[in-house]
Amino acid sequence: MKWLSHLRTINAHRRLVRKYCFRLGLYRQGLLHDLSKYSPTEFRVGAKYFCGYRSPNELERLETGISSAWLHHKGRNKHHLEYWIDYDPAHGFAMSGVEMPSKYVAEMVCDRIAASKIYQKERYTDASPYEYYAHSADHYLIHPNTAALLEKLLLMLREEGEEKTFAYIRREVLKNQK
Repeated sequence: MKWLSHLRTINAHRRLVRKYCFRLGLYRQGLLHDLSKYSPTEFRVGAKYFCGYRSPNELERLETGISSAWLHHKGRNKHHLEYWIDYDPAHGFAMSGVEMPSKYVAEMVCDRIAASKIYQKERYTDASPYEYYAHSADHYLIHPNTAALLEKLLLMLREEGEEKTFAYIRREVLKNQK
């Protein structure tokens, strides 16, 4: 019954992200977050590779060399930095990160907190989302402004906690958004 455990994990993750997005006033994003995970393309793979303590996408990638679920997911969800990669005419059409709208950076922070809590359970600390980001940051294709904002928010979370970070996002990051 791995499919049921996978479904429960998706539902728990979405509930947490929705709670955080609602705290930020991002109601639509909270409601629509990660709906593609219920699609057959993503759900079947997630159920097959479900283990409960890390992303099934990582396990699929280790076994097959790619993650078909991830390729589907990142192209449909604007809160992933990989959605915002394009050919840059200013740099010889090399692939590069496009600056993300701040409302999606805010949702990405919510997503990283929720994913860290779901997978790490009682080992979670407010440093966990930053540590996850920092582990792979050297090979991300991410716009410098997006990277600076994301790092600032994840470091703020690590140093000052959720309450202050969410207040800052509401007050400063999202002040001209909605």
